[in-house]
Amino acid sequence: MSILEQKAFISSIYPFQNLTINQLDTFVEKIDIVYFKENEIIQKQGSVPTSLFFILKGLIQEKQDQEVLSIYSKNEIFDSVSLIENYSKNSFVTAEETICYTLPRDIFIKILHENQELEKYFFQSISQKLNNNILYEKNKEMANIMVAKVKDAKIHKAVIIDEDKTIFEAATIIKKEKIPTLLLRDKNNEIHIITDSDFRQKVILDRMDFDDKVIKISSTGLVYVYEDDFLFNAQLIMAKHGLKRVVVKNDKDEIVGILDQISLSSFFATNIFSVSNQIVKAETVAELKEASLSFIKIIKSLNAKGVKIEFISKLINQLNKKLLDKLYKILAPKELFENSCLVVMGSEGRSEQILRTDQDNALIINDDFIISEDELQEFTSKFTETLVDFGFPRCEGNIMLSNPYWCRKYSDFKDLIFQWVTEPTGDNFMNLAIFYDAICVSGDKQLITKLKEYLFKVADNSNQFNAHFAKIITSFDVPLGFFDGFTFNTKDEKERNQINIKKGGIFIIVQGIRSLSLENKIFNTNTTKRILKLNELDVIDNELATELIMAFNFLTSINLKSNLEKLDKKEKVDNYINPNNLNTMEKDLLKDSFKIVNKLKKKLEFHFKLNYV
Repeated sequence: MSILEQKAFISSIYPFQNLTINQLDTFVEKIDIVYFKENEIIQKQGSVPTSLFFILKGLIQEKQDQEVLSIYSKNEIFDSVSLIENYSKNSFVTAEETICYTLPRDIFIKILHENQELEKYFFQSISQKLNNNILYEKNKEMANIMVAKVKDAKIHKAVIIDEDKTIFEAATIIKKEKIPTLLLRDKNNEIHIITDSDFRQKVILDRMDFDDKVIKISSTGLVYVYEDDFLFNAQLIMAKHGLKRVVVKNDKDEIVGILDQISLSSFFATNIFSVSNQIVKAETVAELKEASLSFIKIIKSLNAKGVKIEFISKLINQLNKKLLDKLYKILAPKELFENSCLVVMGSEGRSEQILRTDQDNALIINDDFIISEDELQEFTSKFTETLVDFGFPRCEGNIMLSNPYWCRKYSDFKDLIFQWVTEPTGDNFMNLAIFYDAICVSGDKQLITKLKEYLFKVADNSNQFNAHFAKIITSFDVPLGFFDGFTFNTKDEKERNQINIKKGGIFIIVQGIRSLSLENKIFNTNTTKRILKLNELDVIDNELATELIMAFNFLTSINLKSNLEKLDKKEKVDNYINPNNLNTMEKDLLKDSFKIVNKLKKKLEFHFKLNYV
C-alpha cells in the first residue's frame, strides 16, 4: 500500500477517523506489516501486549483457554483493551493465513491520551458509546443517498399512444391509468410528451375542441435517463435543463417510465408526506395497497439517511395506523365501525414494528350493538385476507380479527381479562402481554381504555401475579459468556453460529419493562415511553433508564440492518444475527447491549423475587 492508501485504511476504521493529520502521519510512520501462518498464536493469554493490530487480510480468533469468544477479520482491530490494561486476558490465534499492520503500544497509548475523541471512545460509558455509535452511523450512512439509483424512486408508468388520438381520448386514458403524463409516438417514430398542465394551459385556457388531435398540445425534445443512473445525477440533469420530468429507459433502451420532480423530491424527503396523503385520499382497497407498497422503500431511505431507529418506528407505525384505519372504514359495515374499536397489539401496538411481521389485531364490539355472526365473520375474514394481500402475513398464533377469540363484545373481553389474570397459564400470560400492548387504530378508543382500567383493577397489588407475569424472562438466556464472549445454542442447528437477537435481548427488555409497567398501571405501550415513565416514578434510576433505551435502540437497529440486507438478497426476514458479519465496533456494542440486558434481568429477579416463583 502507498502512504495515502495506508492513511485511508486506518481512517476507515472507527474511531480512528478522529485522528489529526499529524497523528495519522505518526501512525503511518510507526506501523509495520507482519505475516502469520494459520493456527499461529499472535498474543498469549496472560502476556503483556506490545502492539495494536489492524487486520489487512485473514481471520483471528480470540480464545479463553479453548473457547472461542470472538472473531476478528479484515478492517478490524484488536486488542485495544489489553493494551490499555497492559495485560492480555485472552489469547489471539489465527484461523487462517493473516496479514496485519502493527502499531507499537507506546504510540497507541500516547496518541490515545492526546486525542480527546479517541480517549472518549475507549473510556466512555456503555450508554455514551451506544449514543456515539448512532451519531457515527448517521454521518456514515448519509453518503448512501448519493448512490441511490433512478429505479429506487417512484417512476410513473409510461403509457404511449399514437398521434391519431384526440384530446378527449387522451384525457380519458390519463384518468383511467391514473397517471400525470402521456407519451405519444408519431409516424416518424419520434416520442412526444403530454402533461396534465398541457390540458389546463393549452386546452382549457385556449378553448380547444376536445376532438382535436392531442399531438397539437404535445412537446418534443425529451431528455432520457436510465433506471440504473444515479438519482442525484438525474436531479442535476433536470435542474440543468429546467425540466420537471425525464423519460426513463432500461438497459435495452426501452422506455419503462417517467420520473418527475415530485417523485424525485419525495424520494429525498423519504416520501412520507406523499404516501400519507395517498392513504388519506384512497377510496378503494387497490389504492390503499399501492400506497402500502411504498413502506419498505421509505424504511430503506430513512435508514440510509441515518435517521434514528425510534423515529423510523414512529413514522412507519403512523403510516400503518392510517392504513388500517382507512382499510377498516372501507371494508366495515358503517354501523359496526361506529360501535367498535379496532386494535393492533404486540410490536405494532408498541409502535416498534418496522418491517412487516405477522398480524396481531383484535376487534372490541360495543355490548349494545347487534350484528349476525355470518355478517361479522364475512367482514373479519375479508379484512384479514386483504392484509395478507398487502404483505402482512397471517399470525402463526391466529391472533387476528378472523379468529372469533379476538373478535368479541366488550363484556366478553372483560371475562377474558379476568380469566387471564386469575388462571395463570403460559397461554393466558402470553395473551395478556399481547393485549396490554394494544392501541386503538380505528373506532371508539374508550372501549380499549376501559378494558385497560379493568385489567389494572383485577391485577391490583397481586405480587404473585406480577412475579408469574415477569417469570418468562428467566426462560431466555442472554447470549454472552462469563468472559464477554458470545455464546451459541449448539442444540439448534440455525443458532450454532448465530444469535437470536430477539430472544436474547429485545424480548427480555420488552417483557421486563412491560412487567414493571403493568405493576405500576402505566397506560403507555411503547417500550421507550414506558422506561421514561418508570424513571419518572423512580422505579428505574436515570442511569439504567438511559442505558436501556440506548441498548434497546441498538439491538433493534442492528436487527433492522440485518433484515434489510436479507430482503435485498430475497432471503426470509428473521431475528438471527451472525456476529462474525459485524465489525469490531458493532461486536463491542452488541456485547455492551447484552450487559445492559443482564443488568435489567438481575434487577427484575430481585424486584419480583423470581428465584422463589
